Amino acid sequence: MAAEAAGGLPVGALRADQLWRRCAVEAFGFSTTDELRDDATILGQQRAVEALRFGIGIAEPGYNLFAMGPEGVGRRTLARRFLEEAAAAKPVPRDWCYVFNFELPQRPRAIALPPGRGFAFKRDMARLVEDLRTGIPAAFEADEYRTRRQEIEGELSERQERALGAVGEHAAAQKIGLLRTPGGFGFAPLEGDDVMPPARFQALPDEERKRLQQAIETLQAELEGVIQQVPVWRREAQHKLRELDRAVTRTAINSLIDELRSAYAPLPDVVRYLGEVQEDVLDHAQYFQPARDGERSAIAQMVLGRGEAAESPLRRYAVNLLVDHAATTAAPFVYEDHPTHDNLIGRVEHVAHMGALTSDFTLITAGALHRANGGYLMLDAVKLLTQPLAWDALKRALLSGEVRTEPLAYSLGLLSTQGLQPEPIPLALKVVLVGPRHVHALLHAYDPEFPKLFKVVVDFAGDVERTPAAELDFAAVVAGMARRRRLRPFEAAAVGRMVEQASRAAGSAEKLAIAMHAALGLAQEADYWAGVRGRTTVAADDVEAALDARRRRIDDLPTRLREEVLRGRILVDTGGSRVGQANGLAVAEIGGERFGLPVRITARVRMGGGVLLDIERESKLGGSIHSKGVMIIAGYLAGRYAAGGPLALSATLVFEQSYGLVDGDSASATELCALLSALADVPLSNAIAVTGSVNQHGDVQAIGGVNEKIEGYFDLCSARGLAGGQGVLIPAANAPQLMLKREVVEAVAGGRFAIHAVATVDQGLEILTGVAAGARDAVGGFPRGSLNARIEERLAGFAERARVAAEVPARRLARRRRER
Repeated sequence: MAAEAAGGLPVGALRADQLWRRCAVEAFGFSTTDELRDDATILGQQRAVEALRFGIGIAEPGYNLFAMGPEGVGRRTLARRFLEEAAAAKPVPRDWCYVFNFELPQRPRAIALPPGRGFAFKRDMARLVEDLRTGIPAAFEADEYRTRRQEIEGELSERQERALGAVGEHAAAQKIGLLRTPGGFGFAPLEGDDVMPPARFQALPDEERKRLQQAIETLQAELEGVIQQVPVWRREAQHKLRELDRAVTRTAINSLIDELRSAYAPLPDVVRYLGEVQEDVLDHAQYFQPARDGERSAIAQMVLGRGEAAESPLRRYAVNLLVDHAATTAAPFVYEDHPTHDNLIGRVEHVAHMGALTSDFTLITAGALHRANGGYLMLDAVKLLTQPLAWDALKRALLSGEVRTEPLAYSLGLLSTQGLQPEPIPLALKVVLVGPRHVHALLHAYDPEFPKLFKVVVDFAGDVERTPAAELDFAAVVAGMARRRRLRPFEAAAVGRMVEQASRAAGSAEKLAIAMHAALGLAQEADYWAGVRGRTTVAADDVEAALDARRRRIDDLPTRLREEVLRGRILVDTGGSRVGQANGLAVAEIGGERFGLPVRITARVRMGGGVLLDIERESKLGGSIHSKGVMIIAGYLAGRYAAGGPLALSATLVFEQSYGLVDGDSASATELCALLSALADVPLSNAIAVTGSVNQHGDVQAIGGVNEKIEGYFDLCSARGLAGGQGVLIPAANAPQLMLKREVVEAVAGGRFAIHAVATVDQGLEILTGVAAGARDAVGGFPRGSLNARIEERLAGFAERARVAAEVPARRLARRRRER
């Protein structure tokens, strides 16, 4: 039976009750989970809860949160719960919209409005444009406007006619006529009321001809002066017409604009924008002329349209409502599942028009930072870091305190053309990143800005101490799962079986794994089997059926490997004994389920120069940790058996029939046992497999996957037939972690299988060989016939033979010198 080693750990053959820690179901105090309150129990995350409350509560800049820990422990669920509670207690933030910038069209202006006013502002602007489309044309159709326009145009015509008439009178006084031709104006001498024929003009005296020519030249200069004045008069008339148009337009729009000014008087940015709209409408009244056939209405163009609507000049008066909180009752909480660059900071979309892509301020869309502004944003750290420039965009926004929407191509330097540059929007929010611990460590080590921005670490535990209180909390969690997922109620025994499985998943009978997704999956599968059996509640055997089904689903590879051993293609003995040969245990994983694999480990020794050859390493099939374990073995041998002289040993170690990478040090105890067996020339029992790491003092240390390793070897022994001498030798430190399956426990209880816990290599060797290991006496020697004495004597013999072999060449050299 098991004794106790230093530290209270059991040593020796373990009892069946030490292989499985049963859940005390009778202490639960309920029959089914329907009797438990769903009070949102938090299982074993007190440290994380404290950090969450601190990070959410502190309002200083840079105190964003990084929630780290194993996958499936409830990082997102718990963080979301606290963030939503905090958001519900905060006021609704402002609405944000983009409007046209009349001074710099490429830089749309951002305007903030009280919650819910953004949609009203957008609607009011759309209605204003619709009213202007009706009111402005009506004002220009008024008789007063037409009369005044005709007067201005008449004044221009009359002024032109008067000027031309004066030139004509001056010409007539000199018997010269002012002629109007299709090509313009001209002068000709008159004979009576008719133009003088050329022949008659040529017959005139020279003096008369010269006088007429000089008079015509003078009249032409006077006419040119009048003609040069006509554009000036026309510009004056056009100016009067524009002023008339502005006056008429102002009459049509003033009351509408003033009404909006009154409605938005407390908002200076909106009032200023309305003033700019008023001036722009006065300058572009022609935009509001009646639509041609087939053209959309103003509201359709401004509110609904993209595509054809992009052609309308009235879009300049639209409002792009970027963030709308009309239906919001609290601060926002946003979880962005796909945190790309554009999904974070927004994007400027484009539409095809006349064979080209065009854009304007109405095509700016909000990102997660816009939507979460004033509240909380949660992101997956790994997804964020794998998206191009998304991490840089988030840091830039947090450091600058504003969201700047720009295309990703600009950030990458792929575009040099001028595009929209929306005005940045002030940013005030709390960001929570969720990711594994190594991501936090990498960011902290390699990004100097990360510690400044994410000062709060929320560390989620992967397991919790298995106490009666923790088991009851686990039951409350299962009750909550069942209600939220509409599963059948779980009987107390079923919850107890789930507790035991959570303990096994934690790798220790003293712990409970807080992998809620795994617990939920098991609960759903157990509920399925309860349904198949026509039950109204989930029983313990339904949970067992779910676990058995899981094992069967991934049991193909372990079964095939076991068949290869049974057929003799892979050599693993489960009986007999052999010098320098031991059974090691490895662990593999498929689909989240782990299973153990037995493997033969052999050692050969001879006299040499102190070289311990690791064949796995030499063949490049050994990892660095495994190589470290072999070096520790070499240190143990030299320190214990050759402290006063050379270690004249050459040895080889190998995992037989292993063709993949071997890593880890959990087989170093097995390798050492095989090596010591070869040195002592004492056979090891191949009925007992060995697992454990070893240090240079010969202490056997804990390893991982102990349950799976034991069960893998048990399955092989069971397939060959349990003869009663088979078992597994494990580190004593792993004994409290044992949560073995029912078949193993029953076999140990029946004496057909054994689990041996050892604290030192000597203890393991005594079990494997049946020979006392022996301890050094007062004079430093091992008892005669003991394993350690045999090993020391063998190594001493190697050393002596090496010394003699080294002296022979020296004696020969000395003899040759004497002979000379």
